[in-house]
Amino acid sequence: MTTTGSTDERPEPQPDGADGADDARAEPAAPAGQDGDSDGSPPAVPAQPSRQSDADEGNGPRESFASIVAETLGLAPGASRRRRAVTLLVMVSLAFVAVFRDTLIDYVMIETSVARENDSNAEYDANKVPFTVSVRPEEDEPETWAMVLDRALTPDEQWKAVAGGNRSATFSYLKELGGHPLADEATLEYAPERYKKQLASGAIGRYADVFQMNVMSTRSTSVVINDWKVTDVTCRKSTGHTVVMLPEQGGAAYEGLQLHIPPLAGEPVLTDETEGQGEPYFSTRYLEVGGGQPSGGFKVHAIAPPGQSCEWGIKVRYTDSYQETRWVQLKDGKGKPLRLHTDSVPVDPRRTWVLIVQPWRLCDQKDLSKCVT
Repeated sequence: MTTTGSTDERPEPQPDGADGADDARAEPAAPAGQDGDSDGSPPAVPAQPSRQSDADEGNGPRESFASIVAETLGLAPGASRRRRAVTLLVMVSLAFVAVFRDTLIDYVMIETSVARENDSNAEYDANKVPFTVSVRPEEDEPETWAMVLDRALTPDEQWKAVAGGNRSATFSYLKELGGHPLADEATLEYAPERYKKQLASGAIGRYADVFQMNVMSTRSTSVVINDWKVTDVTCRKSTGHTVVMLPEQGGAAYEGLQLHIPPLAGEPVLTDETEGQGEPYFSTRYLEVGGGQPSGGFKVHAIAPPGQSCEWGIKVRYTDSYQETRWVQLKDGKGKPLRLHTDSVPVDPRRTWVLIVQPWRLCDQKDLSKCVT
């Protein structure tokens, strides 16, 4: 029998035979250095790497981007998803404002500056003179006319007056001599009866002084003239000496307005051959200037009393886009009240000539047999 055991214990007896041999064969001898130290201590277990080191080396689970952002923004790890989203939105908004701050400030300042500039322009526009007025005599030859001169025609001038052989040549020549042309009053066939009755009553003139009144405005917004009235009428006896007349050819109508000095009720009236003829002009019409329409005007037929020469002014009522309605006295280029001159055919001229056609000749009205051809 053989024995095995440690040095400090007594060996136990082992039976000899097959069982012992089998056990010996089943347990091969441990290699040197694996059964322990020579003093019999158990073999050392190899150290295993820690999970923390694996995570640090990238082998463990990764943190989410949202977790990193939340941690950067100072949110607690357990913050709700809504809280994280709101915080992220606020931070993005702050970043946007920081990046585009100058642009936003410039935009706000531009808007404010534009509004301030618009207010300033509106104030400047409102303080401008609403309009200016200029008046010039009508240059075109009327359909029927009378020419008034302050002196007599010489025999040579009488001959030259008809030498052109037509009415227009005579009209132009007499104007060169200083004649003042007057037009026959408008034929208001469709005027209301109340106005026709006024024309038929009283001593009123039959010839009109014609002028063009032009209204101009530099305002950027509209100015509307919607009424006027005659002011400061002064009349004196006409100084006309000689009259040359082209007889009426059946009457004529024209575009514009007509009034007597002083005005009849409802004047000025519309003279156009349209609906409203003879009605107060400003009851259906107005004049608009400014706001892209710099000028407009009226063609005016003003009729003075027979044998009178009158001067007068005009006040007009206007309304602008600033809702201001005012009456203003029209002024001339020197800033003085505008004075309009309206003449008439003298009641007792020293000489009256009549133009007669076929053949073209100038005849004395008192004796038509005395003619210049």
